Amino acid sequence: MSNGPNPLTSPLFDAAGFRHAFFSCEGGVSTGPYATLNFSYSVGDEPHNVAENFARAAAWLGISPDGLYFAQQVHGKDAVTLRSDLTSEAVRFMQADAIVGSSSEQACCVRTADCVPVLVADRMSGQVAAIHAGWRGVAGGIVPETLFRLFDTGCKPQNLIACVGPHIRVGAFEVSEAVAEHINQATPGFDVVRRTPGQLPHVSLAESLIEQLRRAGVGHNQVEDVGGCTFTQADRFFSYRRSGQTCGRHLHAILPRGTHR
Repeated sequence: MSNGPNPLTSPLFDAAGFRHAFFSCEGGVSTGPYATLNFSYSVGDEPHNVAENFARAAAWLGISPDGLYFAQQVHGKDAVTLRSDLTSEAVRFMQADAIVGSSSEQACCVRTADCVPVLVADRMSGQVAAIHAGWRGVAGGIVPETLFRLFDTGCKPQNLIACVGPHIRVGAFEVSEAVAEHINQATPGFDVVRRTPGQLPHVSLAESLIEQLRRAGVGHNQVEDVGGCTFTQADRFFSYRRSGQTCGRHLHAILPRGTHR
């Protein structure tokens, strides 16, 4: 019998009063290549197991499963801003790689299996965002685009905090020269590529995203990285690059909070 989810959390977000989670593959009911906490219905897992996994994540966060909002991720840079009339079921048919919200009953979520989850919160307004950043999203600017959406609502960079979650780390993320160049172009003058003679380049997605946050005005002391490599830590994380399509997907979530602290 599973003991339930045991997600990674951020002390920075905890101190600011934001309920959040970077769920690992532990604490669910799925079996086989989806063992045990898989959050995707489309990879071949039993639907009733996936539904139970969502229920467990929602319970850990203290909300209803209907309060978990995530979209169809397409490696772009569009975001969905939640409204009170939007159901989580409706959002699941939308194509977007970030969810922005302000209601404490609507958890902003993304799903990954090597890509980078980034959670963002405004300590003054209580607004939050969950961002899915694969290498295309990193190169395309999904993080600054989502921050600009927050800025448009009145959020200030100095009030934001951000956290990078588990993903494929630089030692395992081997890419082509073309992909490495695309990613490097997202932070001109700041090299995130590691090269070893005779090998393909490796890229640090985390370094690129943290630099993009800094350039948008979010200081280094406002950013945290909870660690975790999805590729090398097979006992704790799913990895598309390691296992292919037949593997689970992680859920990463954050709840907005009130302005009074």
